Amino acid sequence: MTASPNLGLDLEGGAQITLEAEDGPEAEANAENTDRALEVLRRRVDALGVSEPSLTRSGENRIIVELPGVEDPTEAAETLGQTAQLTFHSVLGYASQEELQNGGADSGADDSNSENSSSDDTSANDEDADTEEANASDDEGAGDEATGDEESGGSAGAADEFDPSAEESVIADERGQPLLLDSFGMTGEEVSSATAQFDAEQYQGWVVHVDFTGDGSSEWADLTGHAACFNETDPQRRVAIVLDGDVISSPTVQDAACDVGQQGGTTRIIGDFDQESAEELAALIEGGALPLPVEIIEQRVVGPTLGEAAISASAWAAIIGISLTAVFVVVTYRLIGLMAVGALVGYAAMAFAALTAVGATLTLPGLAGFVLAIGMAVDANVLIFERAREDYVDGGTSLRNALPSGFKKAISAIADANVTTLIAATLLFFLAAGPVQGFGVTLTIGVVASLLAALVLTRALGEWLISRPWVRRNPGVSGLAKHTRVRRWLRERSPDLMRRSRQFLAVSLIAVAVAGAGIAMRGLNFGIEFTGGRIVEVQPEEQVDIEDARDVVTEVGFPTAIVNESGGAGEDAISVRAADMGDTEAQEIIGAISELGNGGDLIRDEMIGPSLGEELQRNGLIALAVALAAQLSYLAIRFRWTFSTGAVIALFQNVIITIGVFAWLGKPIDGIFLAAILTIIGYTVNDSVVVFDRIREAWRGRRGENFGGIANTAVLDTLPRSVNTGLSTLFPLIALFALGGDSLSDFAFALIIGILIGTYSSNFTATPLAVELESRYPAPEPKEKDEVTKGNREDPNYGAVV
Repeated sequence: MTASPNLGLDLEGGAQITLEAEDGPEAEANAENTDRALEVLRRRVDALGVSEPSLTRSGENRIIVELPGVEDPTEAAETLGQTAQLTFHSVLGYASQEELQNGGADSGADDSNSENSSSDDTSANDEDADTEEANASDDEGAGDEATGDEESGGSAGAADEFDPSAEESVIADERGQPLLLDSFGMTGEEVSSATAQFDAEQYQGWVVHVDFTGDGSSEWADLTGHAACFNETDPQRRVAIVLDGDVISSPTVQDAACDVGQQGGTTRIIGDFDQESAEELAALIEGGALPLPVEIIEQRVVGPTLGEAAISASAWAAIIGISLTAVFVVVTYRLIGLMAVGALVGYAAMAFAALTAVGATLTLPGLAGFVLAIGMAVDANVLIFERAREDYVDGGTSLRNALPSGFKKAISAIADANVTTLIAATLLFFLAAGPVQGFGVTLTIGVVASLLAALVLTRALGEWLISRPWVRRNPGVSGLAKHTRVRRWLRERSPDLMRRSRQFLAVSLIAVAVAGAGIAMRGLNFGIEFTGGRIVEVQPEEQVDIEDARDVVTEVGFPTAIVNESGGAGEDAISVRAADMGDTEAQEIIGAISELGNGGDLIRDEMIGPSLGEELQRNGLIALAVALAAQLSYLAIRFRWTFSTGAVIALFQNVIITIGVFAWLGKPIDGIFLAAILTIIGYTVNDSVVVFDRIREAWRGRRGENFGGIANTAVLDTLPRSVNTGLSTLFPLIALFALGGDSLSDFAFALIIGILIGTYSSNFTATPLAVELESRYPAPEPKEKDEVTKGNREDPNYGAVV
């Protein structure tokens, strides 16, 4: 409890970049090679100077890079994206611009400026008898930005065509001059280290010192030995160092004998470097030895204001939700309810401690899951207390025995309900991505903690309470002495609800039809997680008219972008969504909207690649299908098929109606919505299980009676529990809906709809369906048991012979 949980970047603020490794010319994108790539990327990220970065492998070939505090990940994304492969090539000669444009690859000239370039010649130095040094004058040391254009081969897309293993390749050098390169002679894997050093004695400036491995020493000697056979003015005297299709340096080799080359496994590159450019080149050379090409498939940036607002909103939602739930439970169940509140506090402590102990990362949806689990934790207590009340009021059981009896009778429904919720949480953990996985983790921890709180803490506190003499003398204060007014009213009136089963089913069918019409007519507003694309959200200092925001976004070059007002950090935030927005365009849009509002802060910036979007969409459908199949299988095992069919159809109803409401309102269908839908599935089955468990229990003792009457009695008995559980869960969700930003509000809204419909459907869709099915396909009569059986005291042979 003294430790703090790990905060996700959506709460802490910062950038998250997901990279996907691809098969290289000589290496497969498996777990081992991806781990090697991860270590190379770790060195590259360290060179950026980011505080406490985190790099982890996800699955077989993905790497998640988290950069806390970084609001503009452009530099990091470029650095990570350009570290696909580092290769060293012999130069075969100059090439023409036409050859470069038609069949060559361009360097991009990221670090060169043609206006202040200097020649790449090498001065002879033999300072060490064991080490020869190649010294290159490198114009990129000026540290200017790239100025490559189409005439000099500056097409950014051309780098994708560069194949380092090709026999001949045309590529522009760091000044834009096209070169004809041989296939690579060595790779970055042979680079042991590269460091920027200030040489005050010989060069009086910054140099890059490169050391090679054992094999790299001989390969470097071969490359430089071949180059040394040509005149100093010949381009073949140069060695090109290529990083991800960009020539980052192409020094001219000197002080090396023909066919001998530079010995000693070390070299030094000189040029017009300042400290920054020398360190950057050294980091590119040392960190560029990736065994696999990588591609950025996802990028998320969250400003610190959103994280602070989310934590504050969730904290207040939790406080308000717990307070309202506590008041409701105490008013409804009095002193025994107060014991449940104590157990609820214990639940919160256990869940927080477990979250910290397992090192789980707390994300924004995870916070929502924590708040949701508060209401769900009350469900087990409500089940127990309602059964204990029945035993005390209706069964004549003593107060001291009523509570243990309530635990015993409720345990089956509690187990069934929590298993269905765990199924949804497990699917989220394995099939969701990013922060939504945090919801699955938090929900799992919450379910387990709520079980412990209800079955251990509540029982201990409850039994301690009812053992007090003053409580036994005044059973009314316990909260178990009489039923609620709603329960008494239902018993007095005893309405025959199942006689109108077809009317209830008709209402359900109409609701599904309206929801289906919304889906068909309005369509679904899929978020970028499922479609791919980019969304940026900005909080201007002053309110910006939405039409003015759309105008400036059009001027930037995105006339079809979706520009909306959002509540991510207040009602004045502006969100812009487009399918093909790059880093430069995103910065221009952020700057334009900030300028309209006399300043502004970045709230979030999310980019999902099309391949990942398709994968997340596919995983979402798989998660829904598996959830439905798993719930159906579980229900089929636990209940008769007529029951499970009714529950699954009610489940479909809830899902379709919730999606339909979002379709009519134009709300986004994204990963957080998927988490809400899977939770609704679990909640619906949970509610249906409680009703069916009561029907099954009553049916065992009333065989031969009309099934509709048995089901009606069970619904009347469990309806107060359904209402109480629904209210206790709605309190924190309503608080989250009122206080959360756009994403949390939509999440809470979906769950509010699902809980309201779920409470209706478990009683008035699933149960009427079971009644209709049982009337058409009645269960076979159970076989009658012999009245005199072994062990029966009526058996004349029972007992011992004396």
